[in-house]
Amino acid sequence: MSFPSDSVGLVTPQKFSFEAPLELECGRILPRFDLMVETYGTLNADHSNAILICHALSGHHHAAGFHHEDDKKAGWWDGCIGPGKAIDTNHFFVVSLNNIGGCNGSTGPTSPNPENENRPYGPDFPLVTVRDWVKTQAMLSDRLGVDVWYSVIGGSLGGMQALQWSLDYPDRLKKCAIIASAPKLSAQNIAFNEVARQSILSDPDFHHGRYLENDSYPKRGLILARMVGHITYLSEEAMKQKFGRDLKSGKFMYGFDVEFQVESYLRYQGEQFSRNFDANTYLIMTKALDYFDPSREYEHSLTNAMRQPKCQFLVISFTTDWRFSPSRSQELVDALIDNHQPVSYLEIEAEQGHDSFLFPIPLYVKTLRAFLGGEQQLQSTQLEAI
Repeated sequence: MSFPSDSVGLVTPQKFSFEAPLELECGRILPRFDLMVETYGTLNADHSNAILICHALSGHHHAAGFHHEDDKKAGWWDGCIGPGKAIDTNHFFVVSLNNIGGCNGSTGPTSPNPENENRPYGPDFPLVTVRDWVKTQAMLSDRLGVDVWYSVIGGSLGGMQALQWSLDYPDRLKKCAIIASAPKLSAQNIAFNEVARQSILSDPDFHHGRYLENDSYPKRGLILARMVGHITYLSEEAMKQKFGRDLKSGKFMYGFDVEFQVESYLRYQGEQFSRNFDANTYLIMTKALDYFDPSREYEHSLTNAMRQPKCQFLVISFTTDWRFSPSRSQELVDALIDNHQPVSYLEIEAEQGHDSFLFPIPLYVKTLRAFLGGEQQLQSTQLEAI
């Protein structure tokens, strides 16, 4: 198979192992952990061109390129990462990882628990936070020899990680791009997450989180969780254009099986998700979303929190995103402006709802490219360092 000229082509994930105990915010300790990582592009001589990509709830390390010659599906952000793309791998060394607690190679609930005869952690895996993830990402940075990231970028839950980087390691990043995100979840968002969790927890095949030991998995719960989540990721306009009220068979069947095309789509999405994602990981990821609130340590003031960063910010929102609406991005922008922080903000017209951040929308791509600046910005950075 020949890959597009603007693709990073074939990529091979790497596993980085950390043998030192990791103390988590919840008070528990992981005796050791692995991170699954992909890199694209080449790290330059002074290590000044590295960009970190932080993934969203169901994301992972495979952000760009292909895993084998017959691979039909590129990485989840392939539209923005590659030669000549917004995150240009001709100029940047791009790092994407799967966070701990995940189910795509990094240490998580499906990993062997060294403190329990190497049985899967299952429900014994500790709850982790955005700050815990950023801490492990900083450890990965040290391993890679990256003292300062040229930029840390993330959408949705990934944007929360980028924001946490600017607070916890203000001297270790020059630019921070926060896309389709929020400084903390609204009560409505927490409610959606709780409905999704309860659909999993109440599934008889959940087995109190020990489904792997029972040769089972909570398929129905995962399907329902994904269906609820997917509804919130799409806009009403996107669903209208894609499905409308179209019937699968062209007529009412007067029953409870699939009749509308949107029902068929949601069931298909749920089915696919249930086969590929771990239920305990889903519970952990949604809790990390719920817990995120950087203002909590600054007298519950986002303005106070935003005194800490030293980087340049880009904040992007999308008009039809009702999960993380533009007003939530504006809260963050206002707090940055109150502190005279360098910030650019753009609200982009888009029909795809919250999922807009995954699409190569022209203005979105152009803005991200301009913010990163490519070769000219890198040369400027290198001159500053001399």
